[in-house]
Amino acid sequence: MVTLFYSRLNGIQENQFVVEVCERLDHRSCEALEAVLKWLHFDFISLQAAQLEENGAASLLDMILYYESTTHLDISDNSAMATSGWRALAHLIKQSVRLSRLDVCNVSLAEYPSQSLSKALLTSRLTVLHLDKAKLSGLPLFTLVSALKSNRNLKELHLTHNQLNSFQDSMQLSDLLRYNNTLRTLELSNNQIADAGFEELCEGLRWQGTGLKVLLIQNNKITTKGMLHLAKALPLLRVLQVLDLSENLLENEGVHIIREPLMANCSLLQLGLANTSITCEGAVALAEVLAESRLLQCLDVSQNEVRVGGLMALCLALRINRSLVTLHLDQDPPLEQDQFMMETQISLRSQIGQRCLANSRRSGFSTASVALTAAEDALDSSP
Repeated sequence: MVTLFYSRLNGIQENQFVVEVCERLDHRSCEALEAVLKWLHFDFISLQAAQLEENGAASLLDMILYYESTTHLDISDNSAMATSGWRALAHLIKQSVRLSRLDVCNVSLAEYPSQSLSKALLTSRLTVLHLDKAKLSGLPLFTLVSALKSNRNLKELHLTHNQLNSFQDSMQLSDLLRYNNTLRTLELSNNQIADAGFEELCEGLRWQGTGLKVLLIQNNKITTKGMLHLAKALPLLRVLQVLDLSENLLENEGVHIIREPLMANCSLLQLGLANTSITCEGAVALAEVLAESRLLQCLDVSQNEVRVGGLMALCLALRINRSLVTLHLDQDPPLEQDQFMMETQISLRSQIGQRCLANSRRSGFSTASVALTAAEDALDSSP
């Protein structure tokens, strides 16, 4: 069964057509779809978990290429495409003039799949590529990076949940940053980069004179020691605008290490430090950064034990700061010792919200940013 949607789906805007395949597609089923693909162009075709077998995948992908059927293709969760299917996908990537985004997630890209995709990426027009949960660690990542070093079209690369390690994988990613200056977004969350790997990444970042604007590296076993490497890189960065270090064990000491380098940085607009074991001491250090910053627009310190002392420092800093429009805090404030402290905390949070709102209006933002949000709200990742 093929369903057509004329509505909002998975972030697709209204007034866009979406095609989603909802059951197993064999070779005959894929051929039956040709009548649809022949007459309609889609903004999004989802073949996720369609149980594509080798011949069916090859046939359908060849049709999508021939009719230039879509700008966004999701072929995730299809593990039985075999050689012919992957060859057809590589041909589609190389030849399509419409396809701009490809999702190939939750499949193994070891051996032939990684080789065929990487070769296709040498001349691809893709601008967004999602390879999450694709078992890329080791040789597959080496093969991918070798191709992307010279790719000048890709703008977003998402590599979450790939067990990328702090050794060879991080060295490959550092090389990517060193030689590719057109990539704008790199997402590496939920891997195992650790401090040693983060050192390699920071070294690669220092070569980014005109490229990377967004680096998302949540939950990567980075600790306070990793901040020593970031501290060396931050003053040299000229284009990085969004850095998300959430869910890493940075602690107050880590914030102290990057405090002055953050002041010296002249590009960062958004900083994510959610769930990094920061307390009031770390919040005070961040308040010192805010007092000096003329650029930082969004700071996420949710899921941390930031109580009255830290909130007071942040509130005072916002009397001076004119750039911050969003400060993410937990929706439910941490419990204090007595009622007076709880009331003080609520008052400070209200004042912080008002000052962020004033900055938003002063900066001419079309919509006012909300300063206090639920802990699960993610850092906005748009550059």
